Amino acid sequence: MSWFRRSKENIAAETQKKEIPDGLWTKCDACGEIIHKKELQKNFFTCSKCNAHFRVGSEEYLAVLLDEDSFKESDKKMRSGDPLKFVDTKKYRDRTNDAIKKTRLYDALRWGTGTIKDLPVVLAVMDFSFIGGSMGSVVGEKIARAVDKAWKTKTPLIIVSSSGGARMMEGALSLMQMAKTSAKLTRLADVRKPYISILTDPTTGGVTASFAMLGDVIIGEPNALIGFAGPRVIKQTIGKDLPPGFQRSEFLLEHGFLDMVVHRRDMRDTVHSILTHLA
Repeated sequence: MSWFRRSKENIAAETQKKEIPDGLWTKCDACGEIIHKKELQKNFFTCSKCNAHFRVGSEEYLAVLLDEDSFKESDKKMRSGDPLKFVDTKKYRDRTNDAIKKTRLYDALRWGTGTIKDLPVVLAVMDFSFIGGSMGSVVGEKIARAVDKAWKTKTPLIIVSSSGGARMMEGALSLMQMAKTSAKLTRLADVRKPYISILTDPTTGGVTASFAMLGDVIIGEPNALIGFAGPRVIKQTIGKDLPPGFQRSEFLLEHGFLDMVVHRRDMRDTVHSILTHLA
């Protein structure tokens, strides 16, 4: 049997498993497709197979809408206090500090000025990664300042919403932002400048119940969850099964709560077209 022994390796092993660096690939939760990160970014963070829209941060959405390098941020370092000294599983101050370190944001909304195909706009974009995009006193104040800027400069306003609702760690101060932002938005009617509201997944709670649904034109991304209370809470309250697709963009469009549903790759062109017609 020694005749069949090899004294050395004559054939190179070319089928060895190659190492794939971490962070290069991601999986679509909707269809299971494995997508390269660069391909995902090129496709506006949507799945090329099933069109599912991935959640993106404020930085990515600014890049989707605005001309390159046109965004000038205001009130970047405005951050929440802790008026109630609130504690749940951790102190509210510790929670905000952790969110700041993790996201490199100071709160759940960024606002400023920029251009869309050279058309000046005031833009505010929420970021779900910061405590679930919850609306506290800082989010309300930033939106109020964005409205004031649009009013003073007679510039169209765009708000991109992505939120779990009011930030209950600030109690009544959080709920007051619903009335504050809604009242501020009435000023734009005085100067006849449009407000476009873009709703992404998810837009819920007090944000839906205030500024998100007050746009002159309300646009939803495909299959975005949009509503006030969650489906489970509603089902338990009314004691009935909910219709298929309840609280998704397409359902709301069919029932008149949205003006249109727009794929993210078409959002910039659509918004520019709307503003051009309204102007």
